[in-house]
Amino acid sequence: MNKYATIVHMIRKNISWRLPVIITKQGKRLVAYSPALDLSTSGTSRKNVQDKFQEIVTIFFEEIAEMGTIDDVLSELGWKKINKQWNPPQVISSDFLGIRIPALS
Repeated sequence: MNKYATIVHMIRKNISWRLPVIITKQGKRLVAYSPALDLSTSGTSRKNVQDKFQEIVTIFFEEIAEMGTIDDVLSELGWKKINKQWNPPQVISSDFLGIRIPALS
């Protein structure tokens, strides 16, 4: 089975991961971003942005499968292959950091 057939098989079998997704408000739109895939999209509501994010993730995996770059891309993004299954990087902390910028002269 080639890599494209493998990802199509994964999608059809509904392989799933729990990905960290950050949703922020930018003006009137919501933006969903996942550092695990370095992907983002925007929408008009929480449900809309979640649906659009699901769609873009599916397209992302279809595209890297078609190009034959699944292993390279996921490795570059910090994913680990364990027992022939790709696992996204784990979030170990999510904090707000106070950042102080020195006065500019």
